[in-house]
Amino acid sequence: MAAESGANLIPIVAAIIGIGVVAQVLADRFQVPSVVFLIAAGIILGPEVLGIVGPDSFGNALGAIVGLSVAIIVFEGAFHLHIDKLREAPKETVKLVTIGAAIAFVGTSVAVHFLLGAQWDVAFLIGALLVATGPTVVTPILAVVPTRDRVEAALETEGIVNDVTAAILAIVIFEAIRVGLDEPVALVPLFAERLGIGVVVGGVVAAILFYSLRYIDLSPGNAPRNARLLVLAGALVAYGAADTIATEAGIAAVATAGVLLGNVDIPYEEDISAFKGDITLIVLSFVFIALAALLRFDILRTIGLRGLLVAGAVALVLRPILVFVSATGDRFTTGEKWFMSLVGPRGIIPASVATLFAIELRNAGQPGSADLLVGTVFLVILVTVVLEGGFARQIAEYLDIIPMRILIIGGGRVGRTLAERLEGRGENVVIVEKREENVETARNAGFTVHQGDGTDTDVLRSAGGENARIVVGATGDDDVNLLVSQLARSKFEPETILARVNQPDNAEAFEELGVRAISASLATAQAMDNYIERPSMMDWMGEIGHSGDIQEIEVTAEKLIGTTIGEVGPQLPDDCLIALVQRDGETKVPDSELKLQKGDRITIIGGREEVQEAIEFVHPDM
Repeated sequence: MAAESGANLIPIVAAIIGIGVVAQVLADRFQVPSVVFLIAAGIILGPEVLGIVGPDSFGNALGAIVGLSVAIIVFEGAFHLHIDKLREAPKETVKLVTIGAAIAFVGTSVAVHFLLGAQWDVAFLIGALLVATGPTVVTPILAVVPTRDRVEAALETEGIVNDVTAAILAIVIFEAIRVGLDEPVALVPLFAERLGIGVVVGGVVAAILFYSLRYIDLSPGNAPRNARLLVLAGALVAYGAADTIATEAGIAAVATAGVLLGNVDIPYEEDISAFKGDITLIVLSFVFIALAALLRFDILRTIGLRGLLVAGAVALVLRPILVFVSATGDRFTTGEKWFMSLVGPRGIIPASVATLFAIELRNAGQPGSADLLVGTVFLVILVTVVLEGGFARQIAEYLDIIPMRILIIGGGRVGRTLAERLEGRGENVVIVEKREENVETARNAGFTVHQGDGTDTDVLRSAGGENARIVVGATGDDDVNLLVSQLARSKFEPETILARVNQPDNAEAFEELGVRAISASLATAQAMDNYIERPSMMDWMGEIGHSGDIQEIEVTAEKLIGTTIGEVGPQLPDDCLIALVQRDGETKVPDSELKLQKGDRITIIGGREEVQEAIEFVHPDM
């Protein structure tokens, strides 16, 4: 019988992984978060439709499989959570994972109790689970909906931290239900114990991995492969060790190990990141499809309209309240706050933990509580993932929070170098390239690349031409650059069109179109002349994008309108100053008495980080 079960399991697992990969491809093709396709695939494969996958398909192994898969997913998300990104919105992010999480927990529990008639203990259990958003659902959304760094940092951090705290809080409440604890204060030590165990185990594993990667010879010929496998094994060991000591402490362990390891300098970091990204896509596909296949429509029908009201309260009432309370101030625009409010789907952690709890509740003779738990959690996941995940891009476009793109047509050396400098300053860059070798090189370098012919209007449109602020023709063919410039001017009307001119005699044709032509030979001669006449300036200019920066930005901060340069200067970071002011087409060096007007464009010069802070100060809508 065991052999027969194993034989049946192999094609099921193979089919799930295959369908999961197809879902990822469809997600990239249609720019829809992959979780939408994965949940749909799970429901179709499940007992409600085809009946290929069901509760008994994996025997008693489902809990272990889901647990290890979640460990990989959380570690991968935490590995990419860099401290410098958290600086984009530090106070707001802390509020999201503390005050915001508390609002979600209490509010959801109250809604479940009064709308579904659940006992308070079960209501608080459901409330704890539905605090989690998680990288499993947030990351696929952010992959297809480009947002500003501050929005991405807040949502990703919230997802990772709340995954950990929600899982631990839920298991603590469940144990309290099981042993009959009545005092809420008694839960605090249990929560702190599991969190502490996870942090300690994760820290120890991260330290061992760091030492092994930096100071142990991993065999030069196979070092990148060995580094990838070592990190993967470390994530699983961290999860298994912590979870053995205390249930659900493993989530905290892998999150801790991922954050620590991702923020130190380790060799083969790009190889590790790419490898873990691929592994995560596979396990994410498997877990979502497997858990969605456990969904039973009869439980959802039992909950009915009241369940939908709970989902509506979670998504449309509590979520906006907690976001606006957490993101007070002017760091986030109103549109960004609404986007964060309307895009907070629940994911793997609540689904997997709720499934395991339901099994134990049924074994304990509480089928009603088990059905209420699973039905409510899965219904909220289904509603938020399908609606918020499926329409995330449309929501972002309606709220106008997608940052303007810079399209670079041509992924050769010039295009890639320009993209590197622009992305280093936080710009949203997309390279359009049709040659396969250039596409592969640019993607391996970490750039966003849209493969296709840049002289095709449909290709430019699909690359984001309608949302492009700047279009650059950077190919080695003047005819291509000229046609790109014509299409951009006539079809999309970006603010600025630049073109590389390889033959100086062709510059006039570009200028007649109103395109800023950059002649390669003239630019080289000017650079040489500047190095001869102005060597100090050119040395400093060489640091632009690294330690120094120069940025031109429009003044939009209402509080600065009518103030003088002398009054604004002391409010800027120390290592930067306003060098130029452009008004009504005229650019001049300002004196301290010049008053800023709405629409002025100022040029800020100074250290890289200081210039970025100054830009946020004078143009808070960036």
